[in-house]
Amino acid sequence: MGDQAGDRQAIVALTIAYCRIVDGGDFNELRSLFTPDATAELGGSGQAGIDEIRDRLSSALEPFISWEHTVDEHEVHVDGDMATARCSVHAVHVRPAGELPLTYTVDGTYEDRLVRGADGWRIAHRSLVKHQS
Repeated sequence: MGDQAGDRQAIVALTIAYCRIVDGGDFNELRSLFTPDATAELGGSGQAGIDEIRDRLSSALEPFISWEHTVDEHEVHVDGDMATARCSVHAVHVRPAGELPLTYTVDGTYEDRLVRGADGWRIAHRSLVKHQS
């Protein structure tokens, strides 16, 4: 069992790694962040399993030439080997030249359920709650 501060730091680092991996475009690396049977609500009808999560992210970002995700305002609550976490996300997506609008921005909150296993903390469920502007 880890200490509360160490657990919080590890979970925040996991969320930051998610942004790095997605922004880098190597969606297979998501396996290091999610449980194999993770679920997600990232748009569409929801995703079940790491392969569906990976495919959803890959296909959602395919029309763009670049994108950048940033997270902040982390809230983490640890209860033994289970945790919940929330953070604000700001994501800017750039379309190819000539397509308007040139950028598509998403502001929202990631709401996560996490579990601690032999390899450390992993996301068991992630929801993206988009903020209305």
